[in-house]
Amino acid sequence: MSDLETCMITTIETFHKYSGKEGDKHKLKKSELKDLINNELSGFLGQVKDQATVDHLMETLDADGDSECDFQEFMTFVAMVTIACHEFFEHHEDE
Repeated sequence: MSDLETCMITTIETFHKYSGKEGDKHKLKKSELKDLINNELSGFLGQVKDQATVDHLMETLDADGDSECDFQEFMTFVAMVTIACHEFFEHHEDE
């Protein structure tokens, strides 16, 4: 498999690693989203400690208003973080 294909499989597996902990196994609850960010993205986003941050993030991601984050909503989040990282690294590359 290519690097990109491996990345895609890892992204899917990571989502399901956290979405399967409670409730609907195909959606992230707020607590699952917080755990995923803190365990898998802390190098880029830091630790999410306060509930208000998680609440705001979920409101932003929750396009269908069900108070959970499905895979499509999660991928929107991953894309936004990836774009921000690309812009950061691109900007710092020029220094």
